[in-house]
Amino acid sequence: MFLYIVEMVGAFAAAISGIRLASMKRFDWFGAYIVGLVTALGGGTLRDVLLDIPVFWTRSWDYFAVTGISMSVVIAFQKQLVRRLNMLLVFDAVGLAMFTVIGVEKTLAIGLPMWVAIAMGLITGAFGGVLRDILINEEPLIFRKDIYAMACLLGGVAYGVVMAFGGNAVACGVACAVVTLTVRVLALRFGWHLPMMHPDDDGE
Repeated sequence: MFLYIVEMVGAFAAAISGIRLASMKRFDWFGAYIVGLVTALGGGTLRDVLLDIPVFWTRSWDYFAVTGISMSVVIAFQKQLVRRLNMLLVFDAVGLAMFTVIGVEKTLAIGLPMWVAIAMGLITGAFGGVLRDILINEEPLIFRKDIYAMACLLGGVAYGVVMAFGGNAVACGVACAVVTLTVRVLALRFGWHLPMMHPDDDGE
């Protein structure tokens, strides 16, 4: 039940971030729904394909319904959600945190080691946003200087640390989500970023 709640919260938040951006690009309702759906499902789909397990959304229509609810929320509160950048960043950060937890827990559940689980947490958290940005013709956020994928990585490490000290799945999941969300929000608040690549001034 805990994992299911995390999944639904993550799907709701991620779908809103995708639909909100699609609305800014003046997509029609169907196009915005597809962008929201891809944002919610993209990371988990790649994770399941890589892990060679049944793709999660083929067994339940809940994710399609949650995306529809997200669409309704954006339409109903368009002024608050579409015109305020901080609202997008909040929903994006929540989705990132929830999906990181899901990726780590589902990987550990099939008996793979912690380092694989951390990698899958990163993929689950970040890849939906990559697909979203590609669909709306934006440079993917993960490739910019923002702390994005690194937040997923640190969240996965936090999960492993709490687990190593005997924490149960809920405690590990909460730690992972809190660290991912906190790092992402603080990075946005204070402008933290990784060093950027610069071409050699003397090179070609």
